[in-house]
Amino acid sequence: MKLCGAKILLETLIEQGVDTIFGYPGGQVLNIYDELYNYSDKIKHVLSAHEQGAAHAAEGYARSTGKTGVVLATSGPGATNLVTGIADAYLDSVPLVAITGNVPCSLIGRDSFQEVDIVGITLPVTKHNFIVKDVTLLADTVREAFKIAQSGRPGPVLIDIPKDVQINETEFENKPVADTSFKGAANDDDVTRVIEMINDSARPFIYCGGGVISADAVAELTEFAKLIDSPVGFSLMGLSAMPSDCENALGMVGMHGHFASTKAKSEADLILALGVRFSDRATGDKSKYQKHSDIIHIDVDNAEIDKNITSTIGINCDVKTFLDALFARKNEIKQVNRTQWRGRVAELQKYEHDNAAKPLGEALTPYSVIDAVAKYTDSDMPIATDVGQHQMWVAQRYPFKKQRTFITSGGLGTMGFGMGAAIGACIATGKRTVLFTGDGSFGMNLNELATAVSQNIPLVIVIMNNNVLGMVRQWQTMFYNRHYSSTTLDRKTDFVKLAEAFGAKGLRADSDSTLDEALKTAFSYEGTTVIDCLINSDERVLPMIPPGGAVSDLILK
Repeated sequence: MKLCGAKILLETLIEQGVDTIFGYPGGQVLNIYDELYNYSDKIKHVLSAHEQGAAHAAEGYARSTGKTGVVLATSGPGATNLVTGIADAYLDSVPLVAITGNVPCSLIGRDSFQEVDIVGITLPVTKHNFIVKDVTLLADTVREAFKIAQSGRPGPVLIDIPKDVQINETEFENKPVADTSFKGAANDDDVTRVIEMINDSARPFIYCGGGVISADAVAELTEFAKLIDSPVGFSLMGLSAMPSDCENALGMVGMHGHFASTKAKSEADLILALGVRFSDRATGDKSKYQKHSDIIHIDVDNAEIDKNITSTIGINCDVKTFLDALFARKNEIKQVNRTQWRGRVAELQKYEHDNAAKPLGEALTPYSVIDAVAKYTDSDMPIATDVGQHQMWVAQRYPFKKQRTFITSGGLGTMGFGMGAAIGACIATGKRTVLFTGDGSFGMNLNELATAVSQNIPLVIVIMNNNVLGMVRQWQTMFYNRHYSSTTLDRKTDFVKLAEAFGAKGLRADSDSTLDEALKTAFSYEGTTVIDCLINSDERVLPMIPPGGAVSDLILK
């Protein structure tokens, strides 16, 4: 059948399993929006307040489900407003397809109104991108974009579609969805070496990242940890890959990781790094990193192996494929109880507990806020954060039980990520969602309150309001002689009145009792609620490895 390009786009999106698009209309995508009107019974369009919010919402959709998120924007500023969300998805390996309109092909390169080279702009932060100048190539380009976004290490792909391509017609027929299941392979020799190293190890440590979640290897990870009697530590993106109450789980490692987890990793004689990329926040000073341990690095992206840290063995495949190959030969793995290693880990946990920094607040503290919220949540509720101190407190404290319930910006560290991402996760899962944010981060994209309210979604926004840019202020306190340059906000914003102005419910808490009353109200309310939680400006995120430091420099209190 012969269809116009805009209709071909929507037919191909439906073919690829897309049910929701986040976006904002404009002149160069009006043909696509005209067809969205006709396809409203098949594809839900969520109108954001800003294109960046739409991009983060598409990320939240993808992060909470594992499906590819889709975002749509017009040319020029509409397209450039997507860039932060695209870059965020790129650094956190989130499958995303960004679709932009452009001026007609005959006007490209002539400085036309709202013309920008979005393909050139996004080239460094996409797995691949396309500009489609021939309508006969459109359907297959969309199919290829989804294949690239989903295969191997997931990531964002951009498709730029000039307006005349949206209008032009060509023949269209549906095709089967491409198989993206190939995840590499672990050869027998590599598996043999890994088994030998596990058997020779007295102090193994499993270090897991977001690749475990992307590979749907959560059950396998838990079984593997029990099989080799090993503690498990997590990168920020790896949190939720194992229930936090599992006896093997030690929590996050790295700059703001748990002391016991970070210290145990430094004392291990064998590190099994599963789907993790050894970022600077996880390793600290690389010249001092794990000089006395072997490292087995498993990653679906071959470029990550030996990029930051040299491994003893590097195996290019996804985590589930590797663990399945190992389990096929698990009778060769010695069944030992590493009692001495367990004892040492227990010592580290006790030391951490006994030497933890005391909260400064006499009323609400960061941990008391998180603990109170956790009493009201279910294990499968998405928990989103913005970026800053509150993000690290949640990573350290919140009791994650199920995969894909922690929605946060890791690699790019995007303040303002949270509102869009929480909206996307809430819409994708149909579950009440919690957003932990700070007054600084919330100010970045609070306009998306309009989206949450208009969509009538059950979103609970918890603002840890300390009247400062907390993480930057913490660095200024510890390393810059308390020179608080531009980090004390002194804003007069009343978040309760602001919430009400947007049509949400606004509440304030300054004590455990008022917070509990606010949470009772918020979790029984069908729409969006904002809770302004007042905490001390000098609360710090500890433990902390100083920038450029090593585990030996770790500050505990």
